[in-house]
Amino acid sequence: MFRLPSSCQAPAAILLAFVCSASVAPLNAQESTAKSGVAETAAGQQAGVATNTAASGATNHQGAAGSPLELGAGDLVEMTVYNVPELATKTRISTKGEMYCPLVGYVHVAGLTTEQAQNQIEEQLAKFVKDPHVTLFVSQYASQGASVLGEVTKPGIYPVLGQQHLFDLISAAGGLTDKAGRSLTVTHRSDPDHTVTVQLPRNLADNSETNVPVYPGDTIIVSKADIVYVVGDVQRPSGLLMDAGGLTVLQALALAGGTGRTAKLNGAKILRKGPTGMTETPVELKKMLQAKAPDIPLEPNDILVIPSSTGKIMAGRTLEAALQAATLVSVAAVP
Repeated sequence: MFRLPSSCQAPAAILLAFVCSASVAPLNAQESTAKSGVAETAAGQQAGVATNTAASGATNHQGAAGSPLELGAGDLVEMTVYNVPELATKTRISTKGEMYCPLVGYVHVAGLTTEQAQNQIEEQLAKFVKDPHVTLFVSQYASQGASVLGEVTKPGIYPVLGQQHLFDLISAAGGLTDKAGRSLTVTHRSDPDHTVTVQLPRNLADNSETNVPVYPGDTIIVSKADIVYVVGDVQRPSGLLMDAGGLTVLQALALAGGTGRTAKLNGAKILRKGPTGMTETPVELKKMLQAKAPDIPLEPNDILVIPSSTGKIMAGRTLEAALQAATLVSVAAVP
């Protein structure tokens, strides 16, 4: 094996050490650079996550802040002050957006939530009362509510909290009355020139499309049901409410309990008010009951008249007289 002279071994060792240090230095530099890049990337990701989280939190905060209803002109507000019953008042916000408070006077509250309005009134009232605690209750939302009118149990203005639908407002108004029809109209504040007519099914669960959205400022009017009248020789003369599908002669007669014993079936007629006055339409009721004539649909405010038969009345009276005479004879025959 070839060996370097002893005089050359020291320079060779120095050269080998220099080459090793030169080769290791770039590796350490690359490793350091890679670690620095990873650290910077991780820091950037954390910063991005923090930024996104902050933005998301700001958005959620704005969404939560926009959800409470704001006071507006026309709202009816009840104010009470803890332990000071003399300052309790009930007032309506004026068109200027101000409400009257005892001792303080008029305070502008339009555009504020109830909590914000309470704080503002407390600041003004603190000049006269020590540490006042004010509570506001809005009994009627005129600006942020929807009007429910017509044939409902409790007509009025009801607040539209969040996403509300037609049935929610009708339920808040106590439901429909016995005279309510099967149709109603919804007028949106954003489009007051056009109304939406909704036909209510007999079972509300059958058609969910009728449960339309309702927004603040909308007006809901529940119409009164159309009525037809059945009079004359029937079991229960009365006015009958018409459903959305209408009402026919036989249906009305069935709801009235049917004809009486002395009814003149061939003399039935419909009285209808038209542009020229009352008109009379004969009804072949006897053939209808025998399925030999078509049933006739009735119109709102029609009067179905079932007259009495004079012959049947006389026959009934004759039979009654004969029975009375026979009863007297039988009584006289008893010894």
